[in-house]
Amino acid sequence: MTLLFDSPALSAAAGWLAHGLLGLAWWQVLLISLVLTHITIVSVTLYLHRHSAHRALDLHPAVQHFFRFWLWMTTGMTTKQWTAIHRKHHAKCEQAEDPHSPQVYGLRKVLWQGAELYRAEAANEETLRRYGHGTPDDWIERKLYSRWSMLGISLMLVIDLLLFGALGAALWALQMAWIPFWAAGVVNGAGHFWGYRNFEAHDASTNLIPWGIVIGGEELHNNHHTYPTSAKFSVKPYEFDIGWVYISILAKLGLASPKKTPPRLAYGAVRPVADDQTLEALIAHRYEVMASYARQMRAVFRQQTASAGEPTGALRSARRWLHRDAEKVPAAAVPQLAEARAAYPVLDQMVTMREELRQLWLNTGRTREQLVADLQAWCKRAEDSGIAALRDFSFKLRAVQ
Repeated sequence: MTLLFDSPALSAAAGWLAHGLLGLAWWQVLLISLVLTHITIVSVTLYLHRHSAHRALDLHPAVQHFFRFWLWMTTGMTTKQWTAIHRKHHAKCEQAEDPHSPQVYGLRKVLWQGAELYRAEAANEETLRRYGHGTPDDWIERKLYSRWSMLGISLMLVIDLLLFGALGAALWALQMAWIPFWAAGVVNGAGHFWGYRNFEAHDASTNLIPWGIVIGGEELHNNHHTYPTSAKFSVKPYEFDIGWVYISILAKLGLASPKKTPPRLAYGAVRPVADDQTLEALIAHRYEVMASYARQMRAVFRQQTASAGEPTGALRSARRWLHRDAEKVPAAAVPQLAEARAAYPVLDQMVTMREELRQLWLNTGRTREQLVADLQAWCKRAEDSGIAALRDFSFKLRAVQ
């Protein structure tokens, strides 16, 4: 008992609480915390997301085991649960069965209670059975990672306290909150609610910002939902996916092998008429083709409204929805869109022909020959429309390879 109150013992205990065994300053602990949480983000995006859920790349077994161990220590998540929940999200996106859609639950709930939604779905055995196939089922998964999922994060708490003292508790809390906030909250919430869209994917996915660094490239969520089996999330020249940088480094070391990247639309000589190859290229690259059409529509909108000065509130709202699929236009914007189409016949025709073009891959009841004939008829109408943007787009369409 005397030793407990001995001054040297108290000093040693106070020193440990203040600096831990490593004796680091607070700013050094902060830097270490940023490195450690980034490793966790990389583990989620490379291993759980791109490798396990989407099979977009193969990882060396040693790399897989490292990521599995690190995620056990820093999140307590198992590969099967995360993979199954994410696959279900893609299969049921923005529907009532989607485990974490802000279109269903509201942005506030997904942003701040995303982890709770994850845990609730992880308890759904049907989800795990149906969507969790192809995930690890080895001895260490059964006997340690899945059976004692909370042991890893408990060990991490002990390690953080020993190494960093009282600051270790703050570091541990940051580690525990990192994935629930950024992945379960920001990506699953804001990534389906706010941002910009390169492509008219079938859901409400958005790119949060063009530079995917903080969340490992997951910021480019619309790109991912457009090409879910791509190992690379960046598409435009100004976009950056740090996850792809790490994949490229691992590939050079022989530790990773990407299977797919976003398809690139190529152009050749303009064909006299659209043919089978044109149809194949259109369907294969439909997202990029429709993105090009959207750019044409925005340019025509600017030309058509230039003489009217600054667009009114109704026109500004309509501009946002002119190039969107009809089923994605909110009810509040429908009257404004109808007003813009009535006021500008050229825009109206472009909207109509956009929907006709989209039917070429939505209309599954027509034969290949009928679809080629439909495409040829569409190109003729576009070129005979008297609208330069439609004519130029048709020429470009007949040049796709």
